[in-house]
Amino acid sequence: MALIQCDFYSEVLRLSSTMNVILPQETHSQIGMEGKVTGGKHPTLYLLHGLSDDHSIWLRRTSIERYAAEYGIAVVMPAAHRSFYTDMKQGGDYFKFVSEELPQLAESFFPLSNRREDRFVAGLSMGGYGALKLGLRLPDRYAAAASLSGATDASALFERGDVAYTQELERIFGTVEELRGSDNDLFYLAEQLASDKSKQAPQLYQCCGTEDFLYDHNIRFRDHVNGLGLQLTYEEEPGEHEWGYWDTKIQRVLEWLPLRKSI
Repeated sequence: MALIQCDFYSEVLRLSSTMNVILPQETHSQIGMEGKVTGGKHPTLYLLHGLSDDHSIWLRRTSIERYAAEYGIAVVMPAAHRSFYTDMKQGGDYFKFVSEELPQLAESFFPLSNRREDRFVAGLSMGGYGALKLGLRLPDRYAAAASLSGATDASALFERGDVAYTQELERIFGTVEELRGSDNDLFYLAEQLASDKSKQAPQLYQCCGTEDFLYDHNIRFRDHVNGLGLQLTYEEEPGEHEWGYWDTKIQRVLEWLPLRKSI
């Protein structure tokens, strides 16, 4: 695998930004790991970080490079700060950045496929919310979206009772009333997608540890999606909101992705 830290300028955010990129490399003599590649441009997983992290965290806390090697898949890990991957009420247009500018730039810089069947998105916590939002809002661009311990019920985050955190959420989403029923509400987005028979829904994956503080949020979203008849793979087991769990589950996500079997 090739590992690249790519520093670039974002016209959407109007600031310099960074993404880490893992590119497949076919190798046979490398000790302890064999790299594979697919034919043509690489299938790509856009892998999103959580609230307190950045573009480096998946590399620092997991063995994502080693896990991805056997699948011949590229992994793009952007920095999105504490944005909830949202066009903020007071702040940057981070949904536009991650949904439009980021893939356009990544696919121009690197040999990444722009085909829907080769493009996937996943993330943890805040990134799980972002991944599902991308998949539900843009089903024509993503074949699969995966959430690990995701903040699936954004409106429930306002109930924490932490004044500073509530103010931060309001700078991102506006009031909780503005959030509900909007394009930032995953429950609403799932309803809209399920009712639009002209769109092909992406495959959805959701997991959460049973001791995670977001477990109840995930159960509510799981039941909502299942009630709508969308295709969802849901998994739960003992686990908390921590990297040991996510290191294990990102391996499961890679196994689950609907990759073309051409390696």
